[in-house]
Amino acid sequence: MKRVNGIMSLIDIEALRATPLKTDPYEYLVVPAFVTGKALDSVIADFPNIESTGSIPPSELDIYGSFEQLLEEMNGPEFRKVIEEKFGVDLTGRPSMFTIRGHCARNNGKIHTDTESKIITVLLYLNQEWEAGGGRLRILRSGTDLNDAAEEVSPNGGTLLVFKRSDKSWHGHEPFEGQRRAIQMNWVRDEDVVAHEQRRHRFTSTLKRLNPFGSRASRETTGAH
Repeated sequence: MKRVNGIMSLIDIEALRATPLKTDPYEYLVVPAFVTGKALDSVIADFPNIESTGSIPPSELDIYGSFEQLLEEMNGPEFRKVIEEKFGVDLTGRPSMFTIRGHCARNNGKIHTDTESKIITVLLYLNQEWEAGGGRLRILRSGTDLNDAAEEVSPNGGTLLVFKRSDKSWHGHEPFEGQRRAIQMNWVRDEDVVAHEQRRHRFTSTLKRLNPFGSRASRETTGAH
């Protein structure tokens, strides 16, 4: 880890830079220890208190300490530059947005590709060790078979998964219900996408705070990462 503005960095940019890009069945990469050791411990300790399912914008949470620093580093120019180099994309002028997940509903994990407005999806898992059979994201070769996977990514603490969104960027996971912490970051087409998505997530997160694991959560079928 190196220092950024006199502060020890929480992310391992060199590990990301050294990780080869995979192209089967689409462009993605996995960095198992992007955040590790004491850095991981401090980020998990500062993970915001989330008691509902669904994706929540940072603006709706109490963000502080190492967790806040982590978001700032992921949103920084060096991280963006490496992602541009890896995936051969120019993200200049493309806005980024974050959502945070703390819990998974039983119906999450349906196979999907992400919306066309997204360019790059970044997932960082913050769960310490993962022992459950479900909740492990699968890189899929089709939109119909959860078992036709090129790779299964366990959401262990500090594991980074990045992929380029396309019409074949299928992914999903076996059912899991319970605590499953993750940061999702996306570079998207334009600011209108950010505004729309943040409004949508704020609305649903408000409903789920009122009824964290009630009927609405049980009906949720959107794909969780």
